[in-house]
Amino acid sequence: MLLSMKDICKDYPQGKDTVRVLKDINFSVEEGDYIAIMGPSGSGKTTLMNILGCLDTPTSGEYIFDGENIAETNDNRLAEIRNSSIGFVFQTFYLLPKLNAIDNVALPLLYAGVRKKERRERAIKALEGVGLGDRVNFMPNQLSGGQQQRVAIARATISNPKVLLADEPTGALDSVSGQQIMELFRELNSSGSTIVMITHERSIALCADKIYNIKDGMLSPEEGGGAVE
Repeated sequence: MLLSMKDICKDYPQGKDTVRVLKDINFSVEEGDYIAIMGPSGSGKTTLMNILGCLDTPTSGEYIFDGENIAETNDNRLAEIRNSSIGFVFQTFYLLPKLNAIDNVALPLLYAGVRKKERRERAIKALEGVGLGDRVNFMPNQLSGGQQQRVAIARATISNPKVLLADEPTGALDSVSGQQIMELFRELNSSGSTIVMITHERSIALCADKIYNIKDGMLSPEEGGGAVE
C-alpha cells in the first residue's frame, strides 16, 4: 500500500461556525494505480488533493503515506516528502516565465542539491520523454498550452516520485491537447508511475483505471474506467 486514508475529516472555520469540507474519507492507493477522483466545484476534491499531497493536514483521521503517519510529521519533513516523493501537475502549469524548459524542469533537482551537469542531463532526458526534445531551450511564452503542460509533467516526474498528483491537468487546454496529455499519462502509468488525478470531466476520468466520486465532502468508488485508445 502506497498511501491510505482512514476516516479523514477536514474542517474550516467560517465566522463563529465550523464547516466540515471532508467527511470520513476512506481511500487507498497501491503502487501502479491510475485513479481519477471526479466531482463538481465545491465538492471537496481540491481539499482532498491538498491533503494527499501533504500541502495540508486533516482535522482528524489517519493518513499514512509510504509507511509514514503524516499527522506526526513536522513542516520540514512534509516539505521533504513533497520534494522527493510527490510530483504535482496543476491546471495552470506554474512554469517560471524567465526560465527555459530545461531550467523549469530541473527545479526540483536544484532544491535537492543535485549538481548542475546532472540536473541538465536529467532535465533534457525528462523533456525528451514527454516529446519535447526539440524544445528544451524554449521559454514558456514560446510554447503552446499543451507543450507547457508537458514541461510541467516532466518537472513533476524528474525526481521519480512515488505518486503523481494531477489537479485538473487538462482544464486549461483545448480538447486535442487534453487528449494528448491523457495519452501521456497512460504511457507514464504503463511505465510504472502511480497517478491520482482530480477532474470534473467524466471523459477525462474515464481515462483512468479506477474512478471515485466526491460529492459534499464524501468519497465513494464507482465501476468503470479505462485506457485511452
